[in-house]
Amino acid sequence: MNSLKILKKSVIDSQLYVSLTGTLFAVFFMLEQNTFRYPTVFLIFITYFSGYLYTKYQKTKHFFKILILNAVAGIICAFLIIHNHNEIRLIKWFVIVVLGLLYNSFFLDVYIRKIPLLKVFYVGLVWGLMNCWLTLPEFDVPIFLISFFFITALVLPFDIRDMKVDTVKTFPTIIGVQNTKYIAYLLVFVSNVLSAFYLDLNYSIAFFLSGIITYFLIYFSENERSDAYFSFGVETCSALPFLFLLIMKYF
Repeated sequence: MNSLKILKKSVIDSQLYVSLTGTLFAVFFMLEQNTFRYPTVFLIFITYFSGYLYTKYQKTKHFFKILILNAVAGIICAFLIIHNHNEIRLIKWFVIVVLGLLYNSFFLDVYIRKIPLLKVFYVGLVWGLMNCWLTLPEFDVPIFLISFFFITALVLPFDIRDMKVDTVKTFPTIIGVQNTKYIAYLLVFVSNVLSAFYLDLNYSIAFFLSGIITYFLIYFSENERSDAYFSFGVETCSALPFLFLLIMKYF
């Protein structure tokens, strides 16, 4: 039990895990588009990690340390882009960072997370841009839509988890838990259909298998479940396409 608590605190609560799953989700599309490069992988991971740390710790006594860490991360990211890419990639990255700040920054009178129902779509938007715009020479609409619908679906179970503590209106508090699940099912279905049409066969199969696991995790999402179910179980869904791709390739 103590080992599980240590694992949760050091990996999940530290935002390392969500940053890793987000990075693997991007790697899946980079491999499909034949644009995989290690500097880009590091760039995506650092961006996710610093962004999630900022969101979690901005109202705590650790915020000043997080700001320093984010400044260092920003310098590293800029170096990776300038050294390995071009100024256009730097602008893309900067736009995504600004979108992240608009999502949840206490110094703003109104930020995205405070706007009812918008949060789930906004997270899907930012993750979609990471996959279809930052890592590619040109904006790829199919990859954006696949990412957008899938990630939006994954955010909805977290709204179910937080429905009793959220201070803004969310889908579960307005239309109920079951109807929220129906929306999530539909979004996963649409993303799977799009992947079947636009991704190479092995990649669409990996994405389809990920969708099946995602359906089960959405189905069993309830407000009473432990936080680990969501922050580990549901969060893992974004890494599943890459993991299934590895399994298909080597086993």
